Amino acid sequence: MLTNFLPRDALLLIGRVLLAGLFLVMGWGKLADFPAAVSYMIQTGAPVPTLSAILAIVVELGAGLALLGGILVEPIAIVLALYTIVTGLIGHHFWTMSGMLRYDMMIHFYKNISIAGGLLALAAAGAGRFAIRLR
Repeated sequence: MLTNFLPRDALLLIGRVLLAGLFLVMGWGKLADFPAAVSYMIQTGAPVPTLSAILAIVVELGAGLALLGGILVEPIAIVLALYTIVTGLIGHHFWTMSGMLRYDMMIHFYKNISIAGGLLALAAAGAGRFAIRLR
């Protein structure tokens, strides 16, 4: 019924824009304040913090722009789903914490898992009609 009101392609575009927004904002923030990004990587225990920060910027900005444009959406959505799960495991390991910090990190962890689910659904559905096609 909803697809009669908002066609499938419009919903896919809106979904891509919303998902891309997260990665673009986070990637831009890391690029704009690289020392803080490296400090965050150190704080979370990410391996090789400087390289991890560079990799995060490249993945978040590159994949975010690709999703926004609808370029290679299916493989990029799968890569981002895996990336989001890994970053949840590294950055939001609530099972090692207690009190309110545990609760806060648990929310962030499960948000990552939910975002990964949305990305996998996007990978299954495809970019839709409003996308740049590489052929």
